[in-house]
Amino acid sequence: GIVQSPTPHALDRLNLSLPSLDFHRFPASRSNQFSIKMTKGTTSFGKRHNKSHTACRRCGKVSYHIQKKTCSSCGYPAKKMRNYNWGQKAKGRRTVGTGRQRYMKTL
Repeated sequence: GIVQSPTPHALDRLNLSLPSLDFHRFPASRSNQFSIKMTKGTTSFGKRHNKSHTACRRCGKVSYHIQKKTCSSCGYPAKKMRNYNWGQKAKGRRTVGTGRQRYMKTL
């Protein structure tokens, strides 16, 4: 049959005592607060401790994939720099006039 938890009166007959809980301090609605939930936020961020990318020696960004051994930003070790026409803003960040301009500023 189904085993049910003993009632307090049955415990008295068995001369067993349970630690007394103050149920007014722990309402039933609060007990569900600490149950395990599938969340995309705070709890998931605690699991992020493995690094897939490290600093690239060509562009300096943390975009060099350790296992693939390629940079997702500049394409290193490919000889040509990685750039696409759909990324106009990214092109503008590393085009002529964005560095020191050792020669251009004296023209």
